[in-house]
Amino acid sequence: MGFWIFMLIVNLLIPVIMVGIGSWFIKSPPKEINLIYGYRTFKSMVNRETWIFAHNYCGRLWRIIGLIMLIPSVIAMAFVIDKEIGVIGIFGGILCGVQLVFLIIPIIFTEKALKANFDAQGNRRS
Repeated sequence: MGFWIFMLIVNLLIPVIMVGIGSWFIKSPPKEINLIYGYRTFKSMVNRETWIFAHNYCGRLWRIIGLIMLIPSVIAMAFVIDKEIGVIGIFGGILCGVQLVFLIIPIIFTEKALKANFDAQGNRRS
């Protein structure tokens, strides 16, 4: 049971971190464009407007997807509550891999939104 609790906590980390960072990106994105932290892609770092847009857009997606993933993650782990350690570990690893896909998908949508809303120089499209 101890390993199951450990894996449950591990599998809740990605959704919780997505909610936390998503909320942070929305409320107070990094003030200056930088290479250390924040949503850093070529398109998001063109100018201040693209920087703020990318943080708000990705932040909203991460917060929503993170909240949605919390419940299915707990339900999925409930299926292996009394199974062997190996089964719990493999299932937890697969669940973590699926969560990582949902962590990356918002980045793809954010880049598409940047391209749709801004030209290559960072000017807003009409």
